[in-house]
Amino acid sequence: MLNFKKISQLSLMLLMVFALANCKSKKTEEQATTPEESAQTAPQIDSTPMNFDAAGSDSGKIAGLETIHFDYDKSSLKDAEKKKIKGNVAWMKSHTNVNVQIEGHCDARGSIEYNLALGERRAKSVKSYMVNLGIPEARLSVISYGKEKPVAKGDGDDAYAKNRRANFVPLAQ
Repeated sequence: MLNFKKISQLSLMLLMVFALANCKSKKTEEQATTPEESAQTAPQIDSTPMNFDAAGSDSGKIAGLETIHFDYDKSSLKDAEKKKIKGNVAWMKSHTNVNVQIEGHCDARGSIEYNLALGERRAKSVKSYMVNLGIPEARLSVISYGKEKPVAKGDGDDAYAKNRRANFVPLAQ
C-alpha cells in the first residue's frame, strides 16, 4: 500500500512532467515563422548617416530654421522665440516633403534625469506651438538630449544661455 509521502512525490513528478510537456509543445509566433517570413517582418535599419554635430542641425546652418532659446529652468516660450518659430513654420510649409525632429537641450546645471525631462518639455512646447500654427503633428517628433550636447563650452551665464535651446533636424519623409 502506498503511503501519503509517496503519493505526494508521485503527484509532484507527474505535475512537473505535464508542465514541461506543455512548455515544449507551445510555439511562439517567432518560432512559427520561417526565416523568409522573419526577414519580411523584421524592422529595417535606416542607412541614413547620423548627425553627431554637437551644435545640432540648425544653429545657423540651415537657412530658414532658427534655434529657439529658453530661460533658466523654463520650457515656456518668450515672444521673441515665438516669432522665430513662426519663421520655422513658414520654412516647413514651403518644404512639405520634410519632417522635423525637435531636439530639446539644457545647460550643464542639474542632474542628467532632470535635464532630460526639461529638454523634452522644451521640445514639446515648441512642437505644440508649431501644431497650433498649422503644422501637422505627424510631421514633428521630439527628442531630448538634456545637457549631453552643449553648443557652447564653459560655466558662465553666456554659455548656459546658448545651451538652453531647441534645435531642428530636417528628416526626409
